[in-house]
Amino acid sequence: MDDTAGAAAYGAGVSARRLLLVNGPNLNLLGTREPAVYGHQTLADVVDLVEKTAQESGYAVRAVQSNHEGVLIDAIHDARTDCAGIVINPGGLTHTSVVLRDALTGVGLPVAEVHISDVHAREEFRHFSYVSDIATVVVVGEGVAGYARAVRELVATLGRPEPD
Repeated sequence: MDDTAGAAAYGAGVSARRLLLVNGPNLNLLGTREPAVYGHQTLADVVDLVEKTAQESGYAVRAVQSNHEGVLIDAIHDARTDCAGIVINPGGLTHTSVVLRDALTGVGLPVAEVHISDVHAREEFRHFSYVSDIATVVVVGEGVAGYARAVRELVATLGRPEPD
């Protein structure tokens, strides 16, 4: 997949200056759910980090978290008209959701996949991702800081947005 094809396909303007941040099921529990695995930072901390990191390169962020697959798919579909790329932590849907993968490929935007824990060092069922082979960027096991790396690497593929 051409790293810039999605952004170019939907034109300039607003779409060239925004990233969609998608967090899947159970990520609303960050900070309290299994802190030995996921740390003590909250989802609000993640969103703040992504917004600050994106802003350094001239991008705004629209963030969505849901425990409902369809909500995430609708947000991804909406991104095709107003975002240049997608940063996603699909949570458990990583290993199960063909339809989430289809939504990501369907919008044609560059994707950065993030996992807070090292999924490859955990249970065997977590080793497979429906997203990794379609992602431009994959960051695994760097804690919440991995979101910042994912944003920087995604932005590097997109380039700085055009000024108004």
